[in-house]
Amino acid sequence: MSNTTTLGKINQWARNSISLKLSVIGLFVLILLIPSEMVQSLISERENTRNVAISEIWRTWGDKQVLAGPVVSVPVVTLKSLPNGTVESNTRFLHFLPENLSVSGDIVPVIRYRSIYEVVLYSSKLNVTGNFKPLVPKGLNVQPADIKWDKAYVTFGISDMKGVKENINLTWNDSVFRMQPGVPVHDIIKGGVSYPVAVDPGLSNKFSFQLQLNGSRLLSFLPFASEMNVNLTSTWANPSFEGAFIPADKSVTKKGFTAKWKILELNRNYGQFGFDDFIGTNDIGEKTPNEMFTNDRISPDNTAGGFGVNLIMPVDQYQRTTRAAKYGVLFVILTFVTFFFFELLRKKYVHPLQYLIVGFAIMLFYLLLLSFAEYLLFDLAYAISAIVVTLMVMLYAGAIFNNRKYGVIVGLILFMLYGYFYTLLQLQLYSLLFGSIGMAVMLSVIMLLTRNLHKERDVDENEKAE
Repeated sequence: MSNTTTLGKINQWARNSISLKLSVIGLFVLILLIPSEMVQSLISERENTRNVAISEIWRTWGDKQVLAGPVVSVPVVTLKSLPNGTVESNTRFLHFLPENLSVSGDIVPVIRYRSIYEVVLYSSKLNVTGNFKPLVPKGLNVQPADIKWDKAYVTFGISDMKGVKENINLTWNDSVFRMQPGVPVHDIIKGGVSYPVAVDPGLSNKFSFQLQLNGSRLLSFLPFASEMNVNLTSTWANPSFEGAFIPADKSVTKKGFTAKWKILELNRNYGQFGFDDFIGTNDIGEKTPNEMFTNDRISPDNTAGGFGVNLIMPVDQYQRTTRAAKYGVLFVILTFVTFFFFELLRKKYVHPLQYLIVGFAIMLFYLLLLSFAEYLLFDLAYAISAIVVTLMVMLYAGAIFNNRKYGVIVGLILFMLYGYFYTLLQLQLYSLLFGSIGMAVMLSVIMLLTRNLHKERDVDENEKAE
């Protein structure tokens, strides 16, 4: 009989002990970290699957494009007599950059799909014009007879040749040449097109050509001119201007954008001519120690001074879902706190398993959000997921407390929390400020509600003693 009484007292203490209930709730929060991590891992996995799918489109259509030049490369052959009577020949290339270079054209966005994934590509038609002033290599201590002007090359750098859609016909002064694939020397430009030309160093040389080019993500340029002007237009309304230089003039509307760059020789850290890799970078569309590209974007401190535009998708559902999932544990805590207070007010025992079920329902929201966001707009997916989970928890709370009013109150609280966290997801510059203020307000409310918790506990114990 005494054992039964003791077990009853222990059971009664376990049901009424606030400290024990809070400890169990805390344990459940830790347990729910496991499904939270699983959801975030699933988001990363789906994002990687998406990236692999769209990478296949990039490889076949044309990847990010870096354009450089044109550059005139002239071989310099020096002869050296050796003690054994033979003559050693050494060839180096002297490179000249244009005096003026103008690039203008349209960027036409192209949407393609692979499975359920959407990717933005572009097709561009660019007009390139400019001129080289008389080529005089002052200060390089080179003998004029060693410069082979009749064996010069004009080269133009294109990072991904798969994107070239039409033959490139170079107008050089009064002559027209069809550019050939490949470059004869890789000091500055690693890949692209070229053509041999005989250059008169005492004359100015004009050039022009059209370039029809496909690419994805980035269209960027290297400022290989004493004065370079780039003028781009597009119907894409979500550009990101990146690199060492921002446009001198730009306009972005819902109908598209226009952007103009003007880059001077004085804005760079290299001159107009020199031997070998005088620019100090070997980066034409490839990652190097200088890291011109970082995460498919142009690093602003790249050595060559690359700049351009990135056509970005307006919404990346995986990034936004990841941001939402990071608030998952906090959302669980706030929901558990709500149930705990209602348990005290209602003086109705809520089984720990019921807390755990509610926590899993909250975790289900992020799984639903990920699933719907792959097929619907993120905002619509968020709304549907929030409504489903809110209704589930609201009806469950009404059944637990045996009172529809409490269920409706729980539903309203969840609705406000989902609205608050949705607002945080929309903010960029002020998300930290708004989030900190919101957390301070919530903590203040909790402190206000718990200020007399010990007094209510004492009253309950006195009533039981009487």
